[in-house]
Amino acid sequence: MAKIADLLAAGQTFSFEFFPPRSDEAARELEKTIAELQPLDPSFVSVTYGAGGSTRERTRDIVVHIERDLDITSMAHLTCIAHTRDELVSLLEEYREAGIANILALAGDPPTDDAPHPTDLNFAFELVELVRQVGDFSIGVAAHPELHPRSGGDRARDRQHLAEKLALADFGITQFFFEADHYLRMVEELAALGCEVPILPGIMPVTNARQIQRFAELAGAAFPTWLAERIEPVADDPSEVAKIGVDVATELSRRLLDEGVPGLHFYTLNRSPATRQIYANLGLASI
Repeated sequence: MAKIADLLAAGQTFSFEFFPPRSDEAARELEKTIAELQPLDPSFVSVTYGAGGSTRERTRDIVVHIERDLDITSMAHLTCIAHTRDELVSLLEEYREAGIANILALAGDPPTDDAPHPTDLNFAFELVELVRQVGDFSIGVAAHPELHPRSGGDRARDRQHLAEKLALADFGITQFFFEADHYLRMVEELAALGCEVPILPGIMPVTNARQIQRFAELAGAAFPTWLAERIEPVADDPSEVAKIGVDVATELSRRLLDEGVPGLHFYTLNRSPATRQIYANLGLASI
């Protein structure tokens, strides 16, 4: 079971992110996607975790399946909001016993229902500390190149908090963004604070304009005017939107690689074509 910290120490990583399927049909589609991406030899893959633990069992089962049955290094996302300390410890012990070595520690969003959900930990740094206590995991945390949505626009304070959080972790993974300068500026600002923990840029190719714009709003990422202007004329043609999305993601990835980033983390949305095409465009693999 490889640790992501060790993989990053050895060189650039290329990784994929999936989310737990909500139906049998979606589960079959995810298996197909993983099979199509496996030949690209990912350094690791990660599986997201629903708000308030709404996908707890599904996330755990997929992570363990990928690690054990497919022999791909996997990372489980874990959030702490709406969880008791005992619930978090129990799940981490399950991961430890299953041989999972990597955890992405997140604060997370509150659940969407109105039921009471006790919360013992409220911040990602608290979860990182708990994960360290439970097992010998490699731990990642989230980074927001365009500032955390709850930062209130206070850049200095946001970067200080991020540097303090990264200091407790082994690596970071960013929310997606569309302009390399956002990532590069963040890295420079963190370096000025003495933080040089590797941060993987998250890449999300636009395959559905409305969906990505909604994701961007939730993540606090700007959907650039220049990108909207490229997509608007073909907004009703999914294939043309996807082509532009792949081209833009390829250009972004190439610039980041030229700048010497520690790797790339692709948000696949449980589909393989865009990621495979970007790989081919970058000369990383043929499709």
